[in-house]
Order: sequence, then C-alpha cells, then structure tokens
Amino acid sequence: MTSQDFKSVRFRLGRTQKGIAQLLGVSIKAIHSYEQGWRKIPGHVERQVYFLLSRIMNSPADATPCWDFMQCPKDRMNQCPAYEFHSGDMCWFVNGTQCRGKNFGSWEEKMETCRNCDVFKALLETLQENHPQ
Repeated sequence: MTSQDFKSVRFRLGRTQKGIAQLLGVSIKAIHSYEQGWRKIPGHVERQVYFLLSRIMNSPADATPCWDFMQCPKDRMNQCPAYEFHSGDMCWFVNGTQCRGKNFGSWEEKMETCRNCDVFKALLETLQENHPQ
C-alpha cells in the first residue's frame, strides 16, 4: 500500500488523521509518517485498512467467490480457510488461503499475489471510482 493509497482510504472512510489513528490503534505520528511516505505501512495496518474499506463498500450479492473465479479443485477448496469460512469476497483478508495452491508465510508475501488477483483488484477499483487521486 502506498502512502497515497493510505490517504485515499482514510478520506473514503471519512476519518481525520487523529480518527484513523484511534481506529487503527496507532499513534498520530505514525499516520503522519505513513501519509508522508517516511515510514512503510506495516502489514497489520494495511490489512486493517483494507478490511474497514471492504465493510463500507457495497459488494454485489452475486459476486463470484474466489474459489469459483480461480477454478480451485475441490481438494484445495476443502483445505482453504476462505472456503471454510465462506469469505470468497475477502480471501485477501484470510490468512492460510491456498491461492494458486500456495500458502504464504507472511501478510506481505500474500499481498504480493493478491495485488495481482482480480478478486482483490475489484476492491481497489471501487476505491479509485469513488475517490480518484
């Protein structure tokens, strides 16, 4: 997540820097640093920001779950937490998913794959449509 992405999400959530700091459980100085690009946005903060954004956006009821979109074989689906917890629109949020048959060791590693996935890109496209830079 870039500093501009972070700032755009903050605006989309309708929060001041102080308000988003309280919501995320970080200091206002950290928020300043994220938005100025002085400090890398930690994975746990990025994850929480995308989660909050996803909750205020209207996801179509007929959205294709990730396992259908990715045409996952049944054995992979049965081992995937996104399938187990019926979170096919939020697979990017769930640790331990079986994206492309691979488990990821960290949030950062997982997001490298997710940023190139159409399921996650739909979330980012909605952000761009609603709050262009």
